[in-house]
Amino acid sequence: MFYYVSFLRPPPLQALPSSSVNIVPQIANDLRTELFGDSLDIFYSWYPAGETDENSIDTAKPVRLTTWKHTNAYKEINVPLPPGVRDGQSWRLILSSEPQHISINFQDACGPEPKFGKTPFAVISMPINFTKHATKNSKKQEKIERRYSFIAPRLQNSENSRVKFTLKIIEQTSFDLDKKIWDSGIGLSSWLVSLAGNVDSSVQESDSAVAQLRRALFSPAARNIIELGAGTGIVALTLGALRSVLVADEGEPDDGCLITTDLPSAMPLLEQNIYLNSHSLTRQTACPRPEILDWDADIPPYTQALRGKLDAIIMADVTYNTASFPALIRTLSRLIKLNPIDKPPMILLGYKERDAAERTLWTMATEIGVHFELAGERPGAGGAPVEVWIGQIGQQKS
Repeated sequence: MFYYVSFLRPPPLQALPSSSVNIVPQIANDLRTELFGDSLDIFYSWYPAGETDENSIDTAKPVRLTTWKHTNAYKEINVPLPPGVRDGQSWRLILSSEPQHISINFQDACGPEPKFGKTPFAVISMPINFTKHATKNSKKQEKIERRYSFIAPRLQNSENSRVKFTLKIIEQTSFDLDKKIWDSGIGLSSWLVSLAGNVDSSVQESDSAVAQLRRALFSPAARNIIELGAGTGIVALTLGALRSVLVADEGEPDDGCLITTDLPSAMPLLEQNIYLNSHSLTRQTACPRPEILDWDADIPPYTQALRGKLDAIIMADVTYNTASFPALIRTLSRLIKLNPIDKPPMILLGYKERDAAERTLWTMATEIGVHFELAGERPGAGGAPVEVWIGQIGQQKS
């Protein structure tokens, strides 16, 4: 389980440059159903909107704002103004539980004492326009941003061995399930970063499920990958960033694709997040392509371009509604059957248990010949960890 610093009451779109900004901070789980139970200092800092230097956000000087306690979870807080703020300027507000940890570092999950997810994740507001024309009834913000950083490995013959990425992911403040970051998306993304960095030749050349998956996702050769239930797009963007580095030095044509899918309601935010991060994806085929895919309908015509060459199907947090399992299984079966029976795609699933009934998906998957193997975990702050499962296809039922 991970915890998130959020705005229960978001800051306004406009504020007076002569008075404080009022918010209600919150620390809770991804569904906002469980509040953080311990006392914890919350720090604030201001960041000039439109700032182009990626490093400057990390040089903002955090100041202690309040001490979070379960008992003051709904307390309104007055945030002091940015230093030297003037009429017409726009600033962004950062709340964090650690002064110098604005970006969520996926690689903090590695090592003997992993720090990943042990403390709540920071949040960044949208720009607040400070103007003398602001009113007390200024509209509240409807979006927030979180940042995720990692260092992607390059091929061994590359001049620069590693490339740093910082993904910017926008969420809605309103609680629409497809417009929020969920634990499994973060946990699976972190695991993918570790998988890409595993350059041990003995692992890559083995026949294990992990090694097969790594080849399916990170081979410099063209790859065709589809994601189901993309939500904000964090998993596809992480995968795209990793692939853009790993294939960048090959210099050969790449006719592969990375398709990320969800329902029509998810498309505007998904498209925004892809656009926001597209500049850092150095290869067009590594940039996720958003498409609509409704599990209750047949697979769309665009999937026919994957026929015979689908390498992998990826999913995170697709188990929250057990009533959707039959439709999900049908969709998986139809995608699997795009390939010949002797060349099935790999399947990757990020999962966090919220109800034991969700595990019926594993049994249902065997009915279409899919058998899952637990490949890793991301425990975070405690409670149910994010589990990473690799699915392989045996004999399919007709």
